Amino acid sequence: MEFTYQAYREMLKLLRDTGYELRGYRDYETAVRPAVLRHDIDTSLSQAVQLAELEAEEGVRSTYFVLLRTDFYNPASREGLAALRRIQSLGHEIGLHFDEASYVPALTPVQTVQNIIKECRLLSALLETYVSSVSMHRPSRATLEADLHIPGIVNSYGKTFFQDFKYLSDSRRRWREPVLDIIRSGSYARLHILTHAFWYHEDDWDISQTVGAFVRSANRERWRQMAENITDMDAILKEEEVQ
Repeated sequence: MEFTYQAYREMLKLLRDTGYELRGYRDYETAVRPAVLRHDIDTSLSQAVQLAELEAEEGVRSTYFVLLRTDFYNPASREGLAALRRIQSLGHEIGLHFDEASYVPALTPVQTVQNIIKECRLLSALLETYVSSVSMHRPSRATLEADLHIPGIVNSYGKTFFQDFKYLSDSRRRWREPVLDIIRSGSYARLHILTHAFWYHEDDWDISQTVGAFVRSANRERWRQMAENITDMDAILKEEEVQ
């Protein structure tokens, strides 16, 4: 499967054509053949918005998981919050993407649950919407095996969604299994599909092109941020000089 918006649209169509019903984490039980779509926002909120708009055009509602502890974006900034509210306005759910590795020393399972609850409350306050689902960012084996039960919060890595569903992921821009063949075969009654909006573009960029463009865009973004805070930024450094 190519990492293009058109290929993603075709995957959505294939899911429907093979009898899968696109559902969320709370309404999948009423579907005979549910497929739950999930997106982890690891790096770019703007690209998440693009995929969310595409899904809305296709009549699809899914869940976007956002990090609170990351150096790549700030969900509490004006632009960050606007991006998340745009995703919500399209009918999608916002969940917490929890990074256990950001806590030192390492958390025990009990501490992990406590901190997930805390971060969900912080994100809920920010969005003024109850956040009640979580996905783990690069989860440890211990976390996966713990099958964490979190009061009032759906754990997308719990046994139900990670084992009872057929789990498919495009992490590191690589499907570990042939996702289209698996969908087409209809061999699994329930699918749980993780994609990362970061990898998808109009053209099928490889991993080097994707990462390179993102790194370069950070310089331009930093220039714009400086221009909002320094008078006559062009006299100091012109935007076209930023590579």
